[in-house]
Amino acid sequence: MTKLLPAVVLAALLLTGCAGTPKMSVQESCKFLNSDTFAPSGNQQQQADQIAKHYQEVADKVAPEIADPIQKMAEIMKKVAGTSLGDKSAQQTAQLTEQNNRIGVVCK
Repeated sequence: MTKLLPAVVLAALLLTGCAGTPKMSVQESCKFLNSDTFAPSGNQQQQADQIAKHYQEVADKVAPEIADPIQKMAEIMKKVAGTSLGDKSAQQTAQLTEQNNRIGVVCK
């Protein structure tokens, strides 16, 4: 049984994978966001999909205080990308603005 313990610990570490990856600090996250030069291309639907993916990638890197609103923005943009034209509704635009403002409160 004692010989199994290291194998179990190793397996647990491998299974957690990126979940244990340290996130940026709030200050580093804000700096990262201010220097982000991502620019989507293609039609509106393709851009919405690219933005959703970019937001998700960013949310995985930044501090949790900033990741939460960015994750919500990614979810909104996934829904936008799922529409026939990739157009945001007035409600989705308002939701994106609300989440962006939450980020602004953290990144003063």
